[in-house]
Amino acid sequence: MTGPGRRLSVAGGAGDGGHAGDGGHRGGGGNGGGGVAVAVETCGLTKRFRRVTALSECSVTVPAGRISALVGPNGAGKTTLLRVLAGLARPTSGSAAVLGGTPRQDPAFLADIGYLAQEIPLYRRLSAADHLTIGARLNPRWDDAAARARLAELGVPLDRPVGTLSGGQRAQVGLTLALAKRPRVLLLDEPVAALDPLARRQFLATLTTAVADAAGDLTVLLSSHVIADLERICDHLVLLSASRPRLCGDIDELLDQHRVLVGPRKDTAGLARTHTIVAATRTDRQQTLLVRLGGPVLDPAYLAAEVNLEDLVLGYMGAEVAPGSSALSSVGSVGSVSSVRSAGERS
Repeated sequence: MTGPGRRLSVAGGAGDGGHAGDGGHRGGGGNGGGGVAVAVETCGLTKRFRRVTALSECSVTVPAGRISALVGPNGAGKTTLLRVLAGLARPTSGSAAVLGGTPRQDPAFLADIGYLAQEIPLYRRLSAADHLTIGARLNPRWDDAAARARLAELGVPLDRPVGTLSGGQRAQVGLTLALAKRPRVLLLDEPVAALDPLARRQFLATLTTAVADAAGDLTVLLSSHVIADLERICDHLVLLSASRPRLCGDIDELLDQHRVLVGPRKDTAGLARTHTIVAATRTDRQQTLLVRLGGPVLDPAYLAAEVNLEDLVLGYMGAEVAPGSSALSSVGSVGSVSSVRSAGERS
């Protein structure tokens, strides 16, 4: 999944105060510290709504040309982050940069940004063809032929008011309009939530093809709760929880940095001196730990197994909501050991 020659710094320890992706360039430019082109970057981004803090000290970096999964529980700040990046909301403090510029409601900025909200905003009385006509007039790089071909392939009628279409068909129209704009950054807020599995697969295939055809000039930030879909097409991860970033980086690198350890129930103080214990499940005699490695696992009592994306995401999300959790090290939720690859591997 990792693009050739692309590597990104990842978040620090699980209890590092919520900063993630610190290795990128902070000046809002187009390149990270290692010369990697950066499409999206935030530094200390905070957004408050009266007494509610939707985002707190959010520092993340997304390299150009990637499909980045934006995940987290409801209320974690995913939609707020996407709205700030699209120029629809202003941060209370901190900064955000998209393609090196500050998000704003300006034609020059918006020409490069595609944004699809979860509610799929469409004019219900207008047909899909009407929407395509409007899009062609408003967007200089509009790909009308590809948009019409995609809707025809999906069997979405162009002549009917979109308000009479099914929820899945309306979602497909919205997705098609977002891609037809040919943006350089595409922000998608739960776009496949209303689609059936086949339609989801078709859209994801179209999305990956669009990224490949753009040859590094299209970056996607995709919010979704369907981890299986994200694991299939995404090569980068931004994980928010409790309004803060917990992980940000290349998915393969993050998976390599974590293991599930299975062993007898015993004191973990020695283990915690070397590794970060993200989450744990315990029975009377056994414990299963999701850890972020700080070196080799030397204790022979533990069996170390690789994690998949679902194990990683659910482990961090479960640890965050654990009662009385401290530095994400209290009892939380870890994916089933049977779902982990290479269960017999020693790390």
